[in-house]
Amino acid sequence: MLSIESFDFPEDMGKIKRFLWEWRAVGITTPSMAGLVILLRFLGLLQSWDWAAFDQYMRWRPPQPQDDRIVIVGIEEADMQYLQQGYIADGVYAKLLKKLKARKPRAIGLDIYRDLPFEPGHQDLVKVFESTEYVIGIQKVVGDRNSQPVPPPPVLKAKDQVGANDVIADADNKIRRGFIYLADANNKPVYSFSFYLALLYLEKEGITVQGNQDWQLGKTVFSRFQSHDGGYIRADDNGYQMLLNYQGSTGSFNTVSLRDILEDRVPKDWGRDRIILIGMVGESFNDLFYTPYSGDLLSIPEPMSGVEVQAHLTSQILNAALKGNALIKSWSEPQEWLWIAFWSGVGAILTWRWRYVGKSLKSSFWWWGTTLILAHGVLLGSTYIAFVWGWWLPVVAPFLALTGAAIGITTYIANTADSIRKTFGRYLTDEVVATLLESPEGLKIGGKRAKITIVTSDLRGFTALSERLSPEAVVQVLNIYLEFMLDAIAQHQGTIDKFMGDGIVILFGAPTRRADDAQRGVACAVAMQLAMTAVNEKLAQLDLPTLAMGIGINTGEVVVGNIGSEKHTEYTVIGKEMNLAFRIETYTTAKQILISEATLKAIGSAPLRIDGELQIKPKGVKELITVYDIGGIGEPYNLFLTKDTNIFIDLIAPIPIIYQIVDGKQVSANIFKGHLIKLSDQGALVQIENTDLDTALPNFINIKLNLLIDGNQEKLSEDIYAKISDKPATPGNFYLQFTFKPPAEAGILFKALSQSIKDNK
Repeated sequence: MLSIESFDFPEDMGKIKRFLWEWRAVGITTPSMAGLVILLRFLGLLQSWDWAAFDQYMRWRPPQPQDDRIVIVGIEEADMQYLQQGYIADGVYAKLLKKLKARKPRAIGLDIYRDLPFEPGHQDLVKVFESTEYVIGIQKVVGDRNSQPVPPPPVLKAKDQVGANDVIADADNKIRRGFIYLADANNKPVYSFSFYLALLYLEKEGITVQGNQDWQLGKTVFSRFQSHDGGYIRADDNGYQMLLNYQGSTGSFNTVSLRDILEDRVPKDWGRDRIILIGMVGESFNDLFYTPYSGDLLSIPEPMSGVEVQAHLTSQILNAALKGNALIKSWSEPQEWLWIAFWSGVGAILTWRWRYVGKSLKSSFWWWGTTLILAHGVLLGSTYIAFVWGWWLPVVAPFLALTGAAIGITTYIANTADSIRKTFGRYLTDEVVATLLESPEGLKIGGKRAKITIVTSDLRGFTALSERLSPEAVVQVLNIYLEFMLDAIAQHQGTIDKFMGDGIVILFGAPTRRADDAQRGVACAVAMQLAMTAVNEKLAQLDLPTLAMGIGINTGEVVVGNIGSEKHTEYTVIGKEMNLAFRIETYTTAKQILISEATLKAIGSAPLRIDGELQIKPKGVKELITVYDIGGIGEPYNLFLTKDTNIFIDLIAPIPIIYQIVDGKQVSANIFKGHLIKLSDQGALVQIENTDLDTALPNFINIKLNLLIDGNQEKLSEDIYAKISDKPATPGNFYLQFTFKPPAEAGILFKALSQSIKDNK
């Protein structure tokens, strides 16, 4: 994450203000996304997803050991074929119950409606009912749109040995809840079938029901299911309900057939001291229900028989009473809201934290994606582990909050960055955009004082070059030049303040201030000068004129910020230090870098190669200032310019010239005469005809000169541009550095220099 040290804050409120602004998006997104998801949840739009997550977690749980306390006599289609009947008469059940009684179970549950007699053998069944205290029958207490209430067997009702076998199907027709008791039409509580069987078993353990509001059975208090427990929204919570904790899928209990019992084909101790459930398990009996184990959306649902559903509920009650576990618990709604808000905050914080972690947005995106995947994994893993331990925590809502917050923050960053780029131009780096996002002052109109390093560059003779080329060629030259310059600037993390024709203004320390701003500014300047070799090679390949550049650098306190109005804003720098940087640049010759003394001090102990120092008096400056000619910078940059020998050769035949002073873009009307008496590749020694004018030509002033062809003042060459050098010369003479030579004139000068070198040998 980027620093915002470049922005000032009042001492007393600075830290708080900075913190609030830095994390403003998190502070807005977290509650907003959490509130949205909670609203979706309250409207019931997430309920089916929560049920699906509940089912999946239940299927993912480790296999549970078989509960040997419960066994089932499952009546199948094969039993009907064995009996050679279309229904099972009461006499068959009487015989079955007698055989089961002989095995001395703790309880027998007949999960088959027997409110009406089915002859033959009804009286035999009545006698068994009357003689057995631990046989529990069933009744359907609550009717629904598919079925009516079914009364219990009269004999068992008279003995109060009846339980309700009502089941609660959710909207997707799956059974996830069970009853402990429910009220009948007379508002009289009726034990559920499973709870009654569990009570009979637990009596042998000395465990009975305790408590009034929430019942306690053994080690567990059975908290009533509430309408918003877990993933439920406004569920029907009438009666005393509990979430059903299945032991596994179909076939979790020891099950034998009716024929096995009637023909004594099971071990003699089968059912002893256990709960025996009797019920229909065949598909044709229409006593099948869907459960969390029935399958997911991609598989064919496999239903579970009603008697096995009752067995699972009975087993859960026994485990809760004897072991103190097996109940599925959930948090209160406020706790669940905090849980959702927490994960919304995680998504927002991670995305905001990793919005800019390196020198590329690609790196940021990789880290962001990785951490978000891990966060989702932690959410799923923690809620799954909690489920294994008996807690149903929200998973869908926090998952959506986590994802939504991440998307929201990402969208905010993208939109804000796009807005910044539209405001400040296409040349801000990703780092600068990130810093503007960091600062509460970043997008405001106005400015603030800051110490920065300013780098200004200018192409020598570009104005004259532009006059010789077509507009299309000028644009082509500039594009090639800027392509290489922008690469060097980006590499050293400079901020492009503006382009001014062929000039570039680069800032180091705005908007991001660093300790090495001055060093990076000088390194960037050297890199730009080195890149000019590649620029000129490419221009030469296209048969375009080559270029030369001068660079001036200054460091000082300026006003930096968004200058303008609401209608038009520009991120720029204002102040005398900016003006001084421009003035220093005007003193440079081709391939030269001049820095101020303030920049030299700001660089500190960094290893610089200083090729010289100059005393100059720029316009608007009252006293002489010292500037330094930089040839390179050492570790960690190791960038150095090639030293030019610049040897001057006496010309065999001096070349007559006329020259005029150039002030800015204005050429003086005064014309002066002289001769080029010495030449080098980059400069010349001029002998002036009127020595009284020597004092009128201070060092570093720009001049325009023309060669007199054949010594004829009426026949002039194209314009050549140069700058008066500070190289000492004898009275009546001065040295100059060429800043622009047209190709033809460059050829003339090169020919004269070559001939003089040859003759001097």
